[in-house]
Amino acid sequence: MSLTIAQLNAAVPAEAVALLDGIYEHSPWIAQRALAARPFRSLAHLKHALVKALAASSADEQIGLIRAHPELAGKAMVSKTLTAESTNEQSKAGLTDCTPEEFAKIQKLNADYNAKFGFPFILAVRGPRGTGLAKREIIETFERRLFNHPEFELGEALRNIHRIAEIRLDDKFAADVTLGNDVWDWQEQLSVHTDPGYAEKGQLTVTYLTDAHRACAAQISALMRDVGFDSVHIDAVGNVVGRYEGATADAKTLLTGSHYDTVRNGGKYDGRLGIFVPIACVRELARQGKRLPFAFEVVGFAEEEGQRYKATFLGSGALIGHFDQRWLDQKDADGITMREAMQHAGLKQEDIPKIQRDPARYLGFVEVHIEQGPVLTELDLPLGIVTAINGGVRFVGEVIGTASHAGTTPMDRRRDAAAAVAELILYTEQRAAKDGDSVGTVGMLEVPSGSINVVPGRCKFSLDMRAPNNAQRDALTADVLAELKAICERRGVRYEIEESMRASAAPSAPAWQQRWEKAVDALGIPLFRMPSGAGHDAMKLHEVMPQAMLFVRGINSGISHNPLESSTNDDIQLAVQAFQNLLNDLAAEQAH
Repeated sequence: MSLTIAQLNAAVPAEAVALLDGIYEHSPWIAQRALAARPFRSLAHLKHALVKALAASSADEQIGLIRAHPELAGKAMVSKTLTAESTNEQSKAGLTDCTPEEFAKIQKLNADYNAKFGFPFILAVRGPRGTGLAKREIIETFERRLFNHPEFELGEALRNIHRIAEIRLDDKFAADVTLGNDVWDWQEQLSVHTDPGYAEKGQLTVTYLTDAHRACAAQISALMRDVGFDSVHIDAVGNVVGRYEGATADAKTLLTGSHYDTVRNGGKYDGRLGIFVPIACVRELARQGKRLPFAFEVVGFAEEEGQRYKATFLGSGALIGHFDQRWLDQKDADGITMREAMQHAGLKQEDIPKIQRDPARYLGFVEVHIEQGPVLTELDLPLGIVTAINGGVRFVGEVIGTASHAGTTPMDRRRDAAAAVAELILYTEQRAAKDGDSVGTVGMLEVPSGSINVVPGRCKFSLDMRAPNNAQRDALTADVLAELKAICERRGVRYEIEESMRASAAPSAPAWQQRWEKAVDALGIPLFRMPSGAGHDAMKLHEVMPQAMLFVRGINSGISHNPLESSTNDDIQLAVQAFQNLLNDLAAEQAH
Protein backbone atom coordinates (compact mmCIF):
# COMPACT_ATOMS: atom_id res chain seq x y z
CA MET A 1 0.00 0.00 0.00
CA SER A 2 1.19 3.50 -0.79
CA LEU A 3 2.01 6.00 1.93
CA THR A 4 -0.10 9.13 2.47
CA ILE A 5 0.80 12.57 3.82
CA ALA A 6 -1.84 12.11 6.52
CA GLN A 7 -0.12 8.91 7.73
CA LEU A 8 3.28 10.62 7.76
CA ASN A 9 1.91 13.58 9.69
CA ALA A 10 0.28 11.31 12.28
CA ALA A 11 3.27 9.00 12.84
CA VAL A 12 5.51 9.31 15.90
CA PRO A 13 9.02 10.56 14.99
CA ALA A 14 10.76 7.17 14.90
CA GLU A 15 7.97 5.67 12.82
CA ALA A 16 7.93 8.67 10.47
CA VAL A 17 11.68 8.32 9.86
CA ALA A 18 11.17 4.62 9.13
CA LEU A 19 8.39 5.44 6.67
CA LEU A 20 10.88 7.59 4.72
CA ASP A 21 13.68 5.03 4.85
CA GLY A 22 15.68 4.75 1.63
CA ILE A 23 14.70 8.15 0.22
CA TYR A 24 18.24 9.43 0.78
CA GLU A 25 20.99 6.82 0.51
CA HIS A 26 22.04 5.62 4.01
CA SER A 27 21.16 9.06 5.47
CA PRO A 28 18.09 8.95 7.77
CA TRP A 29 19.23 12.20 9.45
CA ILE A 30 17.77 14.24 6.57
CA ALA A 31 14.27 12.89 7.20
CA GLN A 32 14.70 13.33 10.96
CA ARG A 33 15.41 17.03 10.55
CA ALA A 34 12.77 17.61 7.87
CA LEU A 35 10.04 16.20 10.12
CA ALA A 36 10.29 19.36 12.25
CA ALA A 37 8.28 21.06 9.46
CA ARG A 38 5.22 18.82 10.07
CA PRO A 39 2.35 18.90 9.41
CA PHE A 40 3.11 18.70 5.71
CA ARG A 41 0.49 20.29 3.48
CA SER A 42 1.33 18.18 0.45
CA LEU A 43 3.96 15.92 -1.07
CA ALA A 44 5.54 19.03 -2.63
CA HIS A 45 5.79 20.54 0.87
CA LEU A 46 7.53 17.39 2.16
CA LYS A 47 9.99 17.48 -0.73
CA HIS A 48 10.89 21.08 0.03
CA ALA A 49 11.29 20.36 3.75
CA LEU A 50 13.83 17.66 2.87
CA VAL A 51 15.63 20.11 0.56
CA LYS A 52 15.79 22.71 3.35
CA ALA A 53 17.08 20.16 5.85
CA LEU A 54 19.96 19.24 3.55
CA ALA A 55 20.66 22.88 2.67
CA ALA A 56 21.01 23.70 6.37
CA SER A 57 23.45 20.83 6.99
CA SER A 58 27.22 21.16 7.26
CA ALA A 59 29.62 20.80 4.35
CA ASP A 60 30.95 17.57 5.89
CA GLU A 61 27.41 16.14 6.11
CA GLN A 62 26.72 17.02 2.49
CA ILE A 63 29.95 15.41 1.29
CA GLY A 64 29.14 12.39 3.43
CA LEU A 65 25.74 12.06 1.77
CA ILE A 66 27.32 12.20 -1.70
CA ARG A 67 29.89 9.58 -0.74
CA ALA A 68 27.11 7.35 0.59
CA HIS A 69 25.99 6.90 -3.02
CA PRO A 70 27.39 4.09 -5.14
CA GLU A 71 29.29 4.67 -8.35
CA LEU A 72 27.33 4.18 -11.55
CA ALA A 73 28.03 0.68 -12.87
CA GLY A 74 30.62 0.40 -10.11
CA LYS A 75 31.86 -2.26 -7.73
CA ALA A 76 28.65 -2.31 -5.67
CA MET A 77 26.62 -3.07 -8.79
CA VAL A 78 29.00 -5.81 -9.86
CA SER A 79 28.99 -7.39 -6.39
CA LYS A 80 25.20 -6.91 -6.13
CA THR A 81 25.43 -4.93 -2.89
CA LEU A 82 23.43 -1.91 -4.07
CA THR A 83 20.35 -0.88 -2.11
CA ALA A 84 17.05 -2.00 -3.63
CA GLU A 85 16.36 1.57 -4.73
CA SER A 86 19.74 1.97 -6.49
CA THR A 87 19.42 -1.46 -8.12
CA ASN A 88 16.03 -0.46 -9.53
CA GLU A 89 17.34 2.88 -10.84
CA GLN A 90 20.51 1.56 -12.43
CA SER A 91 18.64 -1.31 -14.06
CA LYS A 92 15.99 1.06 -15.50
CA ALA A 93 18.83 2.99 -17.15
CA GLY A 94 20.31 -0.21 -18.54
CA LEU A 95 23.49 0.08 -16.48
CA THR A 96 23.16 -3.52 -15.31
CA ASP A 97 23.41 -4.58 -18.94
CA CYS A 98 26.43 -2.68 -20.27
CA THR A 99 28.59 -3.92 -23.12
CA PRO A 100 32.25 -4.48 -22.14
CA GLU A 101 33.11 -1.23 -23.98
CA GLU A 102 30.44 0.79 -22.18
CA PHE A 103 31.44 -0.68 -18.84
CA ALA A 104 35.11 0.18 -19.45
CA LYS A 105 34.18 3.74 -20.47
CA ILE A 106 32.09 4.30 -17.34
CA GLN A 107 34.82 2.84 -15.12
CA LYS A 108 37.34 5.28 -16.63
CA LEU A 109 34.95 8.19 -16.13
CA ASN A 110 34.34 7.13 -12.52
CA ALA A 111 38.08 7.12 -11.85
CA ASP A 112 38.66 10.50 -13.51
CA TYR A 113 35.71 12.08 -11.72
CA ASN A 114 36.73 10.78 -8.28
CA ALA A 115 40.29 11.97 -8.85
CA LYS A 116 39.11 15.49 -9.67
CA PHE A 117 36.27 15.98 -7.18
CA GLY A 118 36.88 13.49 -4.38
CA PHE A 119 33.37 12.06 -4.44
CA PRO A 120 31.38 9.78 -6.78
CA PHE A 121 29.48 11.06 -9.81
CA ILE A 122 25.79 11.41 -8.95
CA LEU A 123 23.14 11.40 -11.64
CA ALA A 124 19.41 10.82 -11.37
CA VAL A 125 19.53 8.07 -13.97
CA ARG A 126 15.75 7.74 -14.13
CA GLY A 127 15.86 11.17 -15.73
CA PRO A 128 13.43 14.09 -16.07
CA ARG A 129 10.56 11.81 -17.15
CA GLY A 130 11.28 9.18 -14.49
CA THR A 131 11.51 6.33 -16.97
CA GLY A 132 15.29 6.13 -17.29
CA LEU A 133 18.01 7.85 -19.31
CA ALA A 134 19.66 6.10 -22.21
CA LYS A 135 23.24 4.95 -21.60
CA ARG A 136 24.41 7.39 -24.25
CA GLU A 137 22.83 10.30 -22.34
CA ILE A 138 24.42 9.11 -19.09
CA ILE A 139 27.89 8.90 -20.63
CA GLU A 140 27.53 12.30 -22.35
CA THR A 141 26.42 13.91 -19.08
CA PHE A 142 29.31 12.25 -17.25
CA GLU A 143 31.80 13.61 -19.79
CA ARG A 144 30.29 17.11 -19.73
CA ARG A 145 30.24 17.44 -15.95
CA LEU A 146 33.90 16.46 -15.66
CA PHE A 147 34.68 20.01 -16.82
CA ASN A 148 32.61 21.72 -14.10
CA HIS A 149 34.14 23.84 -11.36
CA PRO A 150 34.34 21.79 -8.12
CA GLU A 151 32.03 24.11 -6.16
CA PHE A 152 29.44 24.06 -8.92
CA GLU A 153 29.69 20.30 -9.30
CA LEU A 154 29.06 19.84 -5.57
CA GLY A 155 25.77 21.69 -6.04
CA GLU A 156 24.96 19.65 -9.14
CA ALA A 157 25.54 16.42 -7.21
CA LEU A 158 23.17 17.56 -4.45
CA ARG A 159 20.54 18.63 -6.99
CA ASN A 160 20.66 15.19 -8.57
CA ILE A 161 20.36 13.59 -5.14
CA HIS A 162 17.19 15.60 -4.58
CA ARG A 163 15.83 14.43 -7.93
CA ILE A 164 16.62 10.83 -6.99
CA ALA A 165 14.80 11.39 -3.68
CA GLU A 166 11.85 13.00 -5.49
CA ILE A 167 11.37 10.00 -7.76
CA ARG A 168 11.64 7.63 -4.79
CA LEU A 169 9.03 9.68 -2.92
CA ASP A 170 6.75 9.58 -5.96
CA ASP A 171 7.01 5.79 -5.90
CA LYS A 172 6.45 5.58 -2.15
CA PHE A 173 3.40 7.88 -2.22
CA ALA A 174 2.10 6.59 -5.59
CA ALA A 175 2.12 10.19 -6.82
CA ASP A 176 0.04 10.90 -9.89
CA VAL A 177 2.18 12.85 -12.36
CA THR A 178 0.11 11.95 -15.42
CA LEU A 179 -0.41 15.58 -16.42
CA GLY A 180 3.30 16.29 -16.15
CA ASN A 181 4.12 13.18 -18.15
CA ASP A 182 1.68 14.10 -20.91
CA VAL A 183 2.97 17.66 -21.28
CA TRP A 184 6.56 16.34 -21.25
CA ASP A 185 5.64 13.84 -23.96
CA TRP A 186 3.88 16.45 -26.11
CA GLN A 187 7.01 18.55 -26.12
CA GLU A 188 9.14 15.59 -27.14
CA GLN A 189 6.70 14.74 -29.93
CA LEU A 190 6.73 18.30 -31.26
CA SER A 191 10.53 18.39 -31.31
CA VAL A 192 10.71 15.92 -34.22
CA HIS A 193 10.10 18.86 -36.55
CA THR A 194 13.24 20.85 -37.33
CA ASP A 195 14.51 23.00 -40.20
CA PRO A 196 16.69 21.56 -43.00
CA GLY A 197 20.37 21.34 -42.15
CA TYR A 198 19.63 20.86 -38.45
CA ALA A 199 17.79 17.53 -38.46
CA GLU A 200 20.93 15.84 -39.78
CA LYS A 201 22.88 17.20 -36.81
CA GLY A 202 20.20 16.17 -34.31
CA GLN A 203 19.48 19.83 -33.55
CA LEU A 204 16.15 21.56 -32.94
CA THR A 205 15.61 24.68 -35.05
CA VAL A 206 12.16 25.91 -36.02
CA THR A 207 12.01 29.34 -37.67
CA TYR A 208 9.06 31.32 -38.95
CA LEU A 209 6.95 29.65 -41.67
CA THR A 210 9.42 26.97 -42.68
CA ASP A 211 8.02 23.49 -43.39
CA ALA A 212 9.00 22.42 -39.86
CA HIS A 213 7.25 25.46 -38.40
CA ARG A 214 4.06 24.71 -40.32
CA ALA A 215 4.25 21.05 -39.24
CA CYS A 216 4.43 22.23 -35.63
CA ALA A 217 1.36 24.41 -36.15
CA ALA A 218 -0.54 21.48 -37.64
CA GLN A 219 0.46 19.18 -34.76
CA ILE A 220 -0.54 21.71 -32.08
CA SER A 221 -3.85 22.29 -33.91
CA ALA A 222 -4.57 18.57 -34.04
CA LEU A 223 -3.82 18.18 -30.33
CA MET A 224 -6.12 21.07 -29.45
CA ARG A 225 -8.94 19.45 -31.40
CA ASP A 226 -8.28 16.05 -29.85
CA VAL A 227 -8.40 17.29 -26.25
CA GLY A 228 -11.69 19.16 -26.61
CA PHE A 229 -11.23 22.80 -27.66
CA ASP A 230 -14.43 24.19 -29.18
CA SER A 231 -12.66 25.87 -32.08
CA VAL A 232 -9.13 25.78 -33.48
CA HIS A 233 -7.62 27.74 -36.34
CA ILE A 234 -4.36 29.12 -37.68
CA ASP A 235 -4.62 32.89 -38.09
CA ALA A 236 -3.20 35.30 -40.66
CA VAL A 237 0.32 35.35 -39.18
CA GLY A 238 0.50 31.63 -38.32
CA ASN A 239 -0.60 31.73 -34.69
CA VAL A 240 -2.43 28.57 -33.58
CA VAL A 241 -5.57 29.70 -31.74
CA GLY A 242 -7.70 27.37 -29.65
CA ARG A 243 -10.80 28.49 -27.74
CA TYR A 244 -12.69 26.72 -24.97
CA GLU A 245 -15.89 28.70 -24.62
CA GLY A 246 -17.33 29.89 -21.36
CA ALA A 247 -20.63 29.01 -19.76
CA THR A 248 -22.35 31.95 -21.46
CA ALA A 249 -21.93 33.40 -24.96
CA ASP A 250 -21.22 36.92 -23.67
CA ALA A 251 -18.46 35.82 -21.25
CA LYS A 252 -15.14 37.62 -21.34
CA THR A 253 -11.98 35.68 -22.21
CA LEU A 254 -8.81 34.77 -20.37
CA LEU A 255 -5.89 34.72 -22.80
CA THR A 256 -2.78 32.58 -22.45
CA GLY A 257 -0.09 30.99 -24.58
CA SER A 258 3.50 31.28 -25.72
CA HIS A 259 5.58 30.76 -28.86
CA TYR A 260 6.43 27.58 -30.74
CA ASP A 261 9.33 28.88 -32.86
CA THR A 262 12.87 28.31 -31.53
CA VAL A 263 16.33 29.77 -31.70
CA ARG A 264 18.87 27.86 -33.79
CA ASN A 265 19.97 24.67 -32.04
CA GLY A 266 17.63 25.52 -29.20
CA GLY A 267 15.67 23.64 -26.57
CA LYS A 268 12.27 21.92 -26.50
CA TYR A 269 10.68 23.90 -23.66
CA ASP A 270 11.26 27.62 -24.31
CA GLY A 271 7.81 28.91 -25.28
CA ARG A 272 6.28 25.53 -25.92
CA LEU A 273 5.75 24.76 -22.23
CA GLY A 274 3.37 27.73 -22.10
CA ILE A 275 1.25 26.22 -24.88
CA PHE A 276 1.03 22.66 -23.62
CA VAL A 277 0.37 23.39 -19.93
CA PRO A 278 -2.94 25.19 -20.64
CA ILE A 279 -3.83 22.58 -23.28
CA ALA A 280 -3.63 19.99 -20.47
CA CYS A 281 -5.95 22.19 -18.40
CA VAL A 282 -8.51 22.35 -21.23
CA ARG A 283 -8.36 18.59 -21.68
CA GLU A 284 -9.23 18.06 -18.01
CA LEU A 285 -12.09 20.60 -18.21
CA ALA A 286 -13.46 18.86 -21.30
CA ARG A 287 -13.18 15.45 -19.69
CA GLN A 288 -15.21 16.74 -16.73
CA GLY A 289 -17.71 18.48 -19.00
CA LYS A 290 -16.99 21.63 -17.03
CA ARG A 291 -17.47 25.18 -18.30
CA LEU A 292 -15.93 28.26 -16.69
CA PRO A 293 -17.72 31.61 -16.36
CA PHE A 294 -15.21 32.95 -18.89
CA ALA A 295 -13.84 31.71 -22.20
CA PHE A 296 -10.28 30.37 -22.28
CA GLU A 297 -8.15 31.15 -25.31
CA VAL A 298 -4.79 29.43 -25.82
CA VAL A 299 -2.48 30.82 -28.50
CA GLY A 300 0.63 29.17 -29.86
CA PHE A 301 2.42 32.30 -31.06
CA ALA A 302 4.05 31.77 -34.44
CA GLU A 303 7.12 33.92 -33.87
CA GLU A 304 8.93 35.44 -30.91
CA GLU A 305 12.62 34.78 -31.45
CA GLY A 306 13.39 36.90 -34.57
CA GLN A 307 15.52 34.18 -36.16
CA ARG A 308 14.44 34.07 -39.81
CA TYR A 309 13.44 37.73 -40.16
CA LYS A 310 14.30 40.80 -38.11
CA ALA A 311 10.85 40.91 -36.56
CA THR A 312 10.51 39.72 -32.97
CA PHE A 313 7.20 39.16 -31.15
CA LEU A 314 5.51 39.00 -34.55
CA GLY A 315 2.85 36.56 -33.33
CA SER A 316 1.83 38.33 -30.12
CA GLY A 317 2.39 41.77 -31.63
CA ALA A 318 -0.16 41.08 -34.35
CA LEU A 319 -2.79 40.43 -31.67
CA ILE A 320 -2.40 43.99 -30.38
CA GLY A 321 -2.21 45.62 -33.81
CA HIS A 322 1.58 45.90 -33.90
CA PHE A 323 2.37 44.27 -37.21
CA ASP A 324 4.68 46.44 -39.28
CA GLN A 325 3.79 46.07 -42.96
CA ARG A 326 7.40 46.90 -43.87
CA TRP A 327 8.39 43.52 -42.42
CA LEU A 328 6.80 41.87 -45.46
CA ASP A 329 9.68 43.06 -47.64
CA GLN A 330 12.39 41.65 -45.37
CA LYS A 331 14.39 38.81 -46.87
CA ASP A 332 15.76 35.73 -45.12
CA ALA A 333 19.23 34.29 -45.73
CA ASP A 334 17.96 32.59 -48.92
CA GLY A 335 16.44 35.78 -50.31
CA ILE A 336 12.84 34.79 -49.58
CA THR A 337 10.72 37.72 -48.46
CA MET A 338 8.29 37.40 -45.58
CA ARG A 339 5.49 38.16 -48.05
CA GLU A 340 6.55 35.17 -50.16
CA ALA A 341 6.83 32.92 -47.11
CA MET A 342 3.31 33.90 -46.04
CA GLN A 343 1.92 33.25 -49.52
CA HIS A 344 3.60 29.84 -49.60
CA ALA A 345 2.00 29.04 -46.23
CA GLY A 346 -1.43 30.10 -47.49
CA LEU A 347 -1.64 33.11 -45.16
CA LYS A 348 -3.40 36.25 -46.36
CA GLN A 349 -1.61 39.44 -45.39
CA GLU A 350 -4.79 41.49 -45.93
CA ASP A 351 -6.34 39.54 -43.01
CA ILE A 352 -3.64 40.52 -40.50
CA PRO A 353 -5.47 43.63 -39.19
CA LYS A 354 -8.54 41.45 -38.54
CA ILE A 355 -6.80 39.38 -35.85
CA GLN A 356 -6.24 42.34 -33.51
CA ARG A 357 -7.97 41.67 -30.20
CA ASP A 358 -10.31 44.05 -28.39
CA PRO A 359 -8.84 44.33 -24.87
CA ALA A 360 -12.29 45.13 -23.48
CA ARG A 361 -13.30 41.54 -24.28
CA TYR A 362 -10.42 40.08 -22.25
CA LEU A 363 -9.84 39.61 -18.55
CA GLY A 364 -6.06 39.53 -18.95
CA PHE A 365 -3.11 37.46 -20.16
CA VAL A 366 -1.18 34.86 -18.20
CA GLU A 367 1.85 32.91 -19.39
CA VAL A 368 3.71 29.86 -18.12
CA HIS A 369 7.36 29.72 -19.15
CA ILE A 370 10.48 27.77 -18.32
CA GLU A 371 12.71 30.04 -16.22
CA GLN A 372 15.66 30.05 -18.64
CA GLY A 373 18.08 30.64 -15.80
CA PRO A 374 19.71 29.06 -12.72
CA VAL A 375 17.84 30.76 -9.87
CA LEU A 376 15.04 28.27 -9.18
CA THR A 377 17.24 25.22 -9.64
CA GLU A 378 19.86 26.60 -7.24
CA LEU A 379 17.11 27.28 -4.69
CA ASP A 380 15.58 23.85 -5.35
CA LEU A 381 12.18 25.41 -5.99
CA PRO A 382 9.89 24.11 -8.75
CA LEU A 383 7.94 27.31 -9.45
CA GLY A 384 8.58 31.05 -9.31
CA ILE A 385 6.26 34.07 -9.45
CA VAL A 386 7.33 36.68 -11.98
CA THR A 387 7.17 40.23 -10.63
CA ALA A 388 8.19 42.01 -13.83
CA ILE A 389 9.70 41.37 -17.24
CA ASN A 390 12.86 43.42 -17.35
CA GLY A 391 13.12 46.46 -19.55
CA GLY A 392 16.20 46.60 -21.72
CA VAL A 393 18.34 48.82 -23.86
CA ARG A 394 20.97 47.77 -26.40
CA PHE A 395 23.82 49.64 -28.04
CA VAL A 396 26.38 48.90 -30.70
CA GLY A 397 29.59 50.88 -30.44
CA GLU A 398 33.19 51.22 -31.41
CA VAL A 399 36.26 52.59 -29.66
CA ILE A 400 38.86 54.12 -31.96
CA GLY A 401 42.46 54.34 -30.82
CA THR A 402 45.74 53.99 -32.70
CA ALA A 403 47.06 50.77 -34.19
CA SER A 404 50.77 50.50 -33.43
CA HIS A 405 53.62 48.01 -33.11
CA ALA A 406 53.12 45.66 -30.14
CA GLY A 407 56.85 45.41 -29.56
CA THR A 408 57.99 49.02 -29.87
CA THR A 409 55.07 50.97 -28.35
CA PRO A 410 55.70 51.52 -24.58
CA MET A 411 52.81 50.66 -22.29
CA ASP A 412 52.31 54.30 -21.29
CA ARG A 413 52.17 55.50 -24.89
CA ARG A 414 49.47 53.17 -26.18
CA ARG A 415 46.02 54.10 -27.48
CA ASP A 416 44.64 50.58 -27.12
CA ALA A 417 41.00 50.43 -28.20
CA ALA A 418 40.48 46.86 -26.99
CA ALA A 419 41.89 47.60 -23.54
CA ALA A 420 39.41 50.47 -23.22
CA VAL A 421 36.50 48.15 -24.05
CA ALA A 422 37.89 45.52 -21.66
CA GLU A 423 37.77 48.12 -18.89
CA LEU A 424 34.19 48.97 -19.88
CA ILE A 425 33.21 45.28 -19.69
CA LEU A 426 34.49 44.98 -16.13
CA TYR A 427 32.79 48.21 -15.09
CA THR A 428 29.47 47.08 -16.62
CA GLU A 429 29.71 43.81 -14.71
CA GLN A 430 30.43 45.57 -11.40
CA ARG A 431 27.84 48.33 -11.84
CA ALA A 432 25.00 45.95 -12.78
CA ALA A 433 25.82 43.74 -9.78
CA LYS A 434 25.22 46.68 -7.42
CA ASP A 435 21.51 46.62 -8.22
CA GLY A 436 21.15 42.91 -7.49
CA ASP A 437 18.64 42.21 -10.23
CA SER A 438 20.02 44.39 -13.03
CA VAL A 439 22.20 42.75 -15.67
CA GLY A 440 24.72 44.13 -18.13
CA THR A 441 26.40 42.22 -20.93
CA VAL A 442 28.95 42.85 -23.66
CA GLY A 443 28.03 39.94 -25.91
CA MET A 444 29.83 40.91 -29.10
CA LEU A 445 33.48 41.93 -29.30
CA GLU A 446 35.58 42.38 -32.40
CA VAL A 447 39.00 43.80 -33.25
CA PRO A 448 38.69 44.43 -37.01
CA SER A 449 41.77 43.31 -38.94
CA GLY A 450 43.46 42.51 -35.63
CA SER A 451 46.92 41.01 -35.56
CA ILE A 452 48.87 39.23 -32.83
CA ASN A 453 51.66 41.81 -32.93
CA VAL A 454 49.60 45.00 -33.28
CA VAL A 455 48.10 47.15 -30.50
CA PRO A 456 44.37 47.25 -31.41
CA GLY A 457 43.41 50.50 -33.07
CA ARG A 458 39.70 49.72 -33.23
CA CYS A 459 37.35 47.59 -31.14
CA LYS A 460 33.67 47.05 -31.90
CA PHE A 461 31.33 45.98 -29.11
CA SER A 462 27.72 45.60 -28.06
CA LEU A 463 26.01 46.55 -24.80
CA ASP A 464 22.86 44.94 -23.42
CA MET A 465 21.47 46.32 -20.13
CA ARG A 466 18.29 45.20 -18.40
CA ALA A 467 16.42 45.92 -15.16
CA PRO A 468 12.98 45.23 -13.65
CA ASN A 469 11.85 48.83 -14.09
CA ASN A 470 12.66 51.62 -16.51
CA ALA A 471 14.15 53.98 -13.94
CA GLN A 472 16.63 51.33 -12.76
CA ARG A 473 17.46 50.45 -16.36
CA ASP A 474 18.04 54.10 -17.25
CA ALA A 475 20.25 54.73 -14.19
CA LEU A 476 22.41 51.73 -15.11
CA THR A 477 22.62 52.91 -18.72
CA ALA A 478 23.58 56.45 -17.72
CA ASP A 479 26.37 55.21 -15.43
CA VAL A 480 27.80 52.82 -18.02
CA LEU A 481 27.79 55.46 -20.78
CA ALA A 482 29.39 58.02 -18.44
CA GLU A 483 32.10 55.50 -17.58
CA LEU A 484 32.70 54.79 -21.29
CA LYS A 485 33.27 58.52 -21.80
CA ALA A 486 35.63 58.71 -18.81
CA ILE A 487 37.62 55.63 -19.88
CA CYS A 488 38.12 56.97 -23.38
CA GLU A 489 39.17 60.41 -22.15
CA ARG A 490 41.67 58.89 -19.72
CA ARG A 491 43.12 56.56 -22.36
CA GLY A 492 43.24 59.11 -25.14
CA VAL A 493 40.87 57.25 -27.45
CA ARG A 494 37.46 58.19 -28.85
CA TYR A 495 34.21 56.28 -29.24
CA GLU A 496 31.04 56.08 -31.27
CA ILE A 497 27.88 54.48 -29.91
CA GLU A 498 24.35 53.99 -31.23
CA GLU A 499 21.23 52.78 -29.44
CA SER A 500 19.81 49.80 -31.34
CA MET A 501 16.87 48.73 -29.15
CA ARG A 502 14.85 49.99 -26.18
CA ALA A 503 12.07 48.02 -24.48
CA SER A 504 10.06 49.12 -21.48
CA ALA A 505 9.77 46.94 -18.41
CA ALA A 506 6.49 45.05 -18.02
CA PRO A 507 5.61 44.78 -14.33
CA SER A 508 3.10 42.10 -13.47
CA ALA A 509 -0.41 43.34 -12.74
CA PRO A 510 -0.69 43.08 -8.92
CA ALA A 511 -4.05 41.29 -8.95
CA TRP A 512 -2.85 38.70 -11.47
CA GLN A 513 0.46 38.18 -9.69
CA GLN A 514 -1.52 37.56 -6.50
CA ARG A 515 -3.66 34.99 -8.33
CA TRP A 516 -0.53 33.07 -9.31
CA GLU A 517 0.73 33.34 -5.72
CA LYS A 518 -2.52 31.93 -4.34
CA ALA A 519 -2.45 29.11 -6.92
CA VAL A 520 1.12 28.13 -6.03
CA ASP A 521 0.62 28.46 -2.28
CA ALA A 522 -2.29 26.02 -2.47
CA LEU A 523 0.19 23.37 -3.64
CA GLY A 524 2.21 23.75 -0.43
CA ILE A 525 5.17 25.29 -2.26
CA PRO A 526 7.00 28.30 -0.80
CA LEU A 527 6.43 31.48 -2.79
CA PHE A 528 9.45 32.92 -4.53
CA ARG A 529 9.12 36.17 -6.45
CA MET A 530 11.59 37.07 -9.17
CA PRO A 531 11.96 39.30 -12.24
CA SER A 532 12.33 37.87 -15.71
CA GLY A 533 15.55 38.85 -17.43
CA ALA A 534 14.35 37.49 -20.77
CA GLY A 535 11.69 38.99 -23.00
CA HIS A 536 8.39 37.15 -23.45
CA ASP A 537 5.15 37.41 -25.41
CA ALA A 538 3.60 38.74 -22.20
CA MET A 539 5.57 41.96 -22.79
CA LYS A 540 3.47 42.66 -25.89
CA LEU A 541 0.13 41.79 -24.33
CA HIS A 542 1.12 43.96 -21.35
CA GLU A 543 0.66 46.99 -23.60
CA VAL A 544 -3.10 46.44 -23.83
CA MET A 545 -4.16 44.25 -20.90
CA PRO A 546 -3.01 43.11 -17.44
CA GLN A 547 -0.51 40.23 -17.45
CA ALA A 548 1.41 37.99 -15.07
CA MET A 549 3.72 35.02 -15.53
CA LEU A 550 4.65 31.79 -13.79
CA PHE A 551 8.17 30.36 -14.10
CA VAL A 552 8.92 26.64 -14.06
CA ARG A 553 12.33 25.38 -12.98
CA GLY A 554 14.66 24.03 -15.61
CA ILE A 555 17.24 21.31 -15.03
CA ASN A 556 20.89 21.33 -16.17
CA SER A 557 21.42 24.60 -14.26
CA GLY A 558 18.35 26.06 -15.88
CA ILE A 559 20.14 26.38 -19.21
CA SER A 560 18.02 27.62 -22.13
CA HIS A 561 18.46 28.35 -25.86
CA ASN A 562 20.43 25.14 -25.72
CA PRO A 563 19.69 21.45 -26.44
CA LEU A 564 20.19 20.68 -22.73
CA GLU A 565 17.13 22.79 -21.83
CA SER A 566 14.62 20.61 -19.98
CA SER A 567 12.30 20.29 -17.01
CA THR A 568 10.98 17.37 -15.00
CA ASN A 569 7.59 15.69 -15.10
CA ASP A 570 7.12 16.60 -11.41
CA ASP A 571 7.73 20.32 -11.94
CA ILE A 572 5.49 20.38 -15.02
CA GLN A 573 2.78 18.55 -13.04
CA LEU A 574 2.90 21.30 -10.43
CA ALA A 575 2.72 23.96 -13.17
CA VAL A 576 -0.44 22.37 -14.58
CA GLN A 577 -1.96 22.11 -11.10
CA ALA A 578 -1.09 25.76 -10.38
CA PHE A 579 -2.81 26.78 -13.63
CA GLN A 580 -5.85 24.68 -12.71
CA ASN A 581 -5.93 26.41 -9.32
CA LEU A 582 -5.79 29.82 -11.01
CA LEU A 583 -8.67 28.91 -13.33
CA ASN A 584 -10.80 27.59 -10.46
CA ASP A 585 -10.07 30.60 -8.25
CA LEU A 586 -10.86 32.99 -11.10
CA ALA A 587 -14.09 31.10 -11.76
CA ALA A 588 -15.05 31.52 -8.10
CA GLU A 589 -14.29 35.26 -8.32
CA GLN A 590 -16.38 35.62 -11.46
CA ALA A 591 -19.27 33.74 -9.87
CA HIS A 592 -19.51 36.44 -7.23
